[in-house]
Amino acid sequence: MRYVRLSIVSLLMIFLLFTVACSGKKEDDFSGPSDEELENLNEQDFPIVKDKITLNFFAGQAPATNPNWNDVMIMNEYADQTNMEIKWKMVPHEVLEEQRNLAFGSGNLPDAFHSASIGASDLMKYGGQGLLIPLNDLIDQYAPNFKRIMEKYPEVEKLITMPDGNIYSFPLMSDPDFLSYRVGPKPFINKKWLDALGMDMPETTEEYYQFLKAVKEEGPSNGEVDEVPFGGPNVSSLYQYLLGSFGLANKGTSVGLIDENPSSGEYRFYPAADEYKELLTYLNKLYSEGLIEKNIFTIDHHQYLANSSEGRYGSVVWYSPTQIMGEKVGSQYVGMPALEGPHGDKTWVGLYDIVLNPGAFAITSENENPAATVRWVDYFYGDEGMEFFFMGKKGETYEEKEDGSLVYMDHIMNSKNGLSFEEELAKYLTFPGGGFPSMTSEKFFQGAESSDISLDAAEKLSNNLVEDGWVAMPHTKEENDELRGFGADIEKYVAEMREKFISGDQPLSKWEDYVKELEKMDVARYVEIKKQAIERQFED
Repeated sequence: MRYVRLSIVSLLMIFLLFTVACSGKKEDDFSGPSDEELENLNEQDFPIVKDKITLNFFAGQAPATNPNWNDVMIMNEYADQTNMEIKWKMVPHEVLEEQRNLAFGSGNLPDAFHSASIGASDLMKYGGQGLLIPLNDLIDQYAPNFKRIMEKYPEVEKLITMPDGNIYSFPLMSDPDFLSYRVGPKPFINKKWLDALGMDMPETTEEYYQFLKAVKEEGPSNGEVDEVPFGGPNVSSLYQYLLGSFGLANKGTSVGLIDENPSSGEYRFYPAADEYKELLTYLNKLYSEGLIEKNIFTIDHHQYLANSSEGRYGSVVWYSPTQIMGEKVGSQYVGMPALEGPHGDKTWVGLYDIVLNPGAFAITSENENPAATVRWVDYFYGDEGMEFFFMGKKGETYEEKEDGSLVYMDHIMNSKNGLSFEEELAKYLTFPGGGFPSMTSEKFFQGAESSDISLDAAEKLSNNLVEDGWVAMPHTKEENDELRGFGADIEKYVAEMREKFISGDQPLSKWEDYVKELEKMDVARYVEIKKQAIERQFED
């Protein structure tokens, strides 16, 4: 029996050791740059380091970006300036989360994650385990550009500081004044058809319905195309446009499915509100009458682009028509205002936070040159670095006009090889596709949001923007652990049922069953957890 006891004890010890090893045990706390690194570091100007160093970066590869950053103009130039060679591992977006988790789980970490869209919950998790290093002191000492941004916009520091008090990443962010970027997809209407129908610009949800109905019934293209009253790559953009017309998401959309009950001032899970049912009823009416593209729930993005380019849509909620559809077709469209709903509500609620993604760039515990790495990324948060990142090299990719504005050169705007603007641009730059650590601004970011038609559309929405919106504060580890289970199920259920109610696959007569199911899923607890995070933004 003695030997049996010993073997059981031994097995238990082995099991406990294995459990500890696999539990994400926190590594030794990061103690700052080594003396060896500091001896090689130039604290100002280029090059960043005296003797050349090589780092390994994991990078998210969007479909629109250059597929190989190991040989692209901007990174080649920057390597020469900094004396820092980056070996890039490109990871396509469709496997980004899987490969990122494998990197963390295997212990085979890169020196940094770039454009890898690390969410707040993972920043907390892997920062807490010591796999990502805290950047608070490094930013203070070696990131003057980003430090200035945080001083100018204190909310940025709040949004990237995890509940444990640490900053584990540099964000993708937007200039607060770049409204066209912050409102995201915008509503556009075919002005040529509107005029042909003898109708005024819709100002209410009823007038919008009447316009869509007229497009279907009266054929304003005179047989040139098969008209589709409303079309898009999905129905979500139309749904988002109309939320504020029905008094929903009245504190913005950054915190998800929670807003303020206008009657009581209490927190509200608005997908269970009567106003939400009214919105779904309205959208179901549009769909059932053939006023929304029939296959909008399954349409291939390339098919949407083809339909757009043919000028088949009476209305869209998306990005710049002149860039998406081409100048000839796109110039027929103009921006629409926020629509007044059945109870007098008229708000544009989809205003992105200044911080669009907190985890655009994170440094791992494997990195032996953290100070140099912080200097490397900080460059892209200053005017000089943003101009370089978004525009490239003067005289090679862009020119400066007499009025001081910057424009891409003709060989990029009008490809000799028949390439699209983004395809030509990707030969030189890496920002197409998004997710990058930098700040988008109207001056330097020359994407769809900077086109004249987009700027005009954003201006039409500016008088009806959501006021005093809540921002997306990070959840604590405990909150994330709880939400990862039932919270994810609730959000998935709401999204699935929204599409079913709009399409008619689930009749709205089943609304009470839907609400009861949410109650069974403990939506009350979901609201309580979200409330805790929301209220942290008001703490000093």
